[in-house]
Amino acid sequence: MARYNKMPPEILEKRAQEALARLASCKICPRRCQANRLEDERGYCRTGRRAKVASYTPHFGEEPPLVGHSGSGTIFFSGCNLSCLFCQNWDISQEDLGREVSPEELARMMLVLQDGGCHNINLVTPTHVVPQILEALVLAREEGLSVPLVYNSGGYDSAEALRLLDGIIDIYMPDAKYGSDGPAQKYSAAPGYTTVMKAALKEMHRQVGDLEMDDEGIALQGLL
Repeated sequence: MARYNKMPPEILEKRAQEALARLASCKICPRRCQANRLEDERGYCRTGRRAKVASYTPHFGEEPPLVGHSGSGTIFFSGCNLSCLFCQNWDISQEDLGREVSPEELARMMLVLQDGGCHNINLVTPTHVVPQILEALVLAREEGLSVPLVYNSGGYDSAEALRLLDGIIDIYMPDAKYGSDGPAQKYSAAPGYTTVMKAALKEMHRQVGDLEMDDEGIALQGLL
């Protein structure tokens, strides 16, 4: 059973509402832009009240413990809180390819991927849309979502925001991109990246521990 299904519904709803309230003066990511995203103001991530999705599909190019035999159910979010010069998804992360979706639409995407046999729901570039993900998850869970959730980020995550996901995310898969701040600033425009990333990794591991897999080598929970 996925971790979010073990959480009382009212607690999940409370987390979603708390996260959404933080959009009024956004501090969801370490940049703390303080844009009023509830009024559709745009900060560094260029995302307002609603999440923007570029695509959702079974993906067979992810790490083997996520892919298994039926694929990882990836949802690619548009926009990003990083500006990596080497980004392989530049059209999505920097040129914002995709469309805005309602909470109901995002929940339906999760359910479609699950119904298609995907082993998990893989949230790609989720850092700036944590509130919108939680809002949709409340609806998806009510409709029977039960597969593990994967948080697939660039590692520039706020430990404070991650705490909203405690007991909800099953698998964390962050990119630990840099070991020093100079290259992080030069290539990703990410001030203080290493300090932020290390704190995020510690918080992720505190929540889910080491990676656990089933007998077929498919990830169930943990830090990957």
